[in-house]
Amino acid sequence: MLKRTPFHDFHVSAGARMVEFAGWEMPILYRSIVEEHHQTRRSGSIFDVSHMGRLCFRGLDALRFLDHVVTRGLADQQVGQSRYSLVCNEAGGILDDVIVSRAAEHWTMVCNASNREKLVTWFSAVRAATGFDLEITDNTESTGMLAIQGPKVIDYLAPVMPFDLRELKRYHFLTESYMLVPFTVFRSGYTGEDGVEVVVPARVASMAINLLGGRLAGPDAVIQPAGLGARDTLRLEAGMPLYGHELSEQIDPISAGLGWAVDLNKEFIGVQPLREIARCGSRRRLVGLELEGKRIARQGLAVLSRGVPVGQVTSGTFAPTLQKSIAMAYVEAEHTADGTALQVDLKGTLNPARIVKLPFYRKGR
Repeated sequence: MLKRTPFHDFHVSAGARMVEFAGWEMPILYRSIVEEHHQTRRSGSIFDVSHMGRLCFRGLDALRFLDHVVTRGLADQQVGQSRYSLVCNEAGGILDDVIVSRAAEHWTMVCNASNREKLVTWFSAVRAATGFDLEITDNTESTGMLAIQGPKVIDYLAPVMPFDLRELKRYHFLTESYMLVPFTVFRSGYTGEDGVEVVVPARVASMAINLLGGRLAGPDAVIQPAGLGARDTLRLEAGMPLYGHELSEQIDPISAGLGWAVDLNKEFIGVQPLREIARCGSRRRLVGLELEGKRIARQGLAVLSRGVPVGQVTSGTFAPTLQKSIAMAYVEAEHTADGTALQVDLKGTLNPARIVKLPFYRKGR
């Protein structure tokens, strides 16, 4: 049986088309993916992201444990700060990409829905093997999480918050309370736009979405509901990797262009293979592709140079903001210079493409 988020009743009442995603029943769209995409870029959208894992780490060795299992250095991370990082296996393959946040008395981690149970099992095994003294709690199903994204979001939400939201820096968070109910606001997101992600207890989910969203109906609403379909086209325009597409256990962070989130000067699981890759260079690299025409390059399609296969597409779409066919792909390193002319095999048709810098879309550009 599929899990349901605390906002399920809202989705149904708003006319969402519900689909299965990573074991959850989730809204794929309410109106259309393109309309919701443009609403996010133009004004603001509210996304239910409660399916994403929310783990809590507390105890004497919480910092030491996390520093051992993630690639990013955490020792200098301040209370109220979040950092993007990765969890790797012993071979340097990516188990997941995560956001790690430091609170006064504990740490939290947001992970992908499809990897939550895998990570909990992995972390439990590492804790048992190392003897680190900490408690790991999975708070996913006892809480709800909303992502509210778009250029008008911060000004729209500022009067609702019991603190000055405009002063909250990117990748920082605050925990406050409203009517004695605790909630946490992170200034982060996955769309390429400004905005926040809000975690609330599941029992107050309906109150939270009404308070944060206000009037969500009508063409003039500042914030409107959006589904996972628009979230995917938004993240792809913003050049953000997605687990199961750009990231997997067969891919290392350096080849994925995420070396900035890997501290090779510290010891963590998978560091030795990653040091070797950094020393010798990656055999393949993640690149952005801009295709001629409007046909979409789907995951798994071959990328070629002069008719010879040199890579594979990981994600593709016709970008609503850019009005171009775009894709991300892993390509052999010698063919990854910006501007390189390549082809994508679109079911027998070699469609011209060229390598472009990521991200495809940058706010204000």
